[in-house]
Amino acid sequence: MSAPSFFGDLPSLARRVAGDLRTWPVQGPRLIDEIECVCSVLLAIAFAHLLEVRHVGWAAFSGYMVMRSDVWRSFKRGGLRVLGTAAGSALAWAFAAQWLQTPLHASLALLAVCGVSLYFMMISPRGYAWLFLGLTFSMVVIDGLAHPEEPLAVFAWTRFVEVAAGTTASVIVSAVSTLTARRLLLGQRGFSMDYEWWVDRLIPWHGQAFVHALQGAVAIALIPWLWAATGLSALTQASTTIMVVMAIPLAGLAHNRTRTKLVHRFVGCTLGALLAGAALLVGQHSVVFLLASVAVAVTLGRHIENGKHGIDYVGTQFVLGFLTVMVPDTYESLHLATGIERLIGVLAGIALLEPVRLLLRLPARGASSEVRRDSAGD
Repeated sequence: MSAPSFFGDLPSLARRVAGDLRTWPVQGPRLIDEIECVCSVLLAIAFAHLLEVRHVGWAAFSGYMVMRSDVWRSFKRGGLRVLGTAAGSALAWAFAAQWLQTPLHASLALLAVCGVSLYFMMISPRGYAWLFLGLTFSMVVIDGLAHPEEPLAVFAWTRFVEVAAGTTASVIVSAVSTLTARRLLLGQRGFSMDYEWWVDRLIPWHGQAFVHALQGAVAIALIPWLWAATGLSALTQASTTIMVVMAIPLAGLAHNRTRTKLVHRFVGCTLGALLAGAALLVGQHSVVFLLASVAVAVTLGRHIENGKHGIDYVGTQFVLGFLTVMVPDTYESLHLATGIERLIGVLAGIALLEPVRLLLRLPARGASSEVRRDSAGD
């Protein structure tokens, strides 16, 4: 993706974002969904502080991303997220004692685990769990490299608790809304339970999926060397960026979905971070103002995500960019510099991924027509 092409997309994208925001508020299911997301994120933040987790923002992310239109869909998505997080945390902890003490060893481990994770994310009906296996493994390993004085088990455990806190908040809010607001205001009855996700068969070997997974894994494997060279402490954001941008369905390989997600992530995260920075300057570290700002940002981001302008991923990343800057791990650490450092991590992930994608290009032929429904976006 050349720089002119990248920035050439931005004016059109800005017009679509502005057009979508002009339609707010929209009465009915969209507005209820936005209110549910606000409640879920705020409850996730409360749970995270009660449990004294290391990264409150990660619990808030889960509170936002797990929320779906009824409790069964939220529970299903949250279950896969927790399952993948538990597996990734356990795998990182199991490797830690003997193998992850140097950038070289960490790089090889990230290459293997993230490559497998991304590949099965694309071909498995439980791809969301596979995505979080690799994402969590990379975050724990990179955290461990950046803080060698602390046992890796601490990072593994707190990552699991953070995701569990956010997921629990989403399921609670979704259950309450399904039984009250959605039933009374929208006339919905009961839960739309389905079991298709357990019985879909695995897609056989797919060469393009392998190359795509290899691209992401190689980019993530470079992060330990970047940390050794720069000492940046927020490079877990780089690994997260690479994993979620590369999380596309097989059908997306034929349409350059990765490039689109990169542009949308850059725009969404940047807009969210800028708004959060402005809110920090205006709010003067007021907790009440912080929470009110979170509610507004989550509402606007979800509105864009549910719109019809083809820019839903901008809305998702707007919220995550805002929460990255605005949600502190402790209220004493509510500083703009912390959020800026995390945003630099996001940009570092984009900077690592693009050269690797240029070097390891996908074959020119189209993706297989035998694809599954995408359930892995983040």
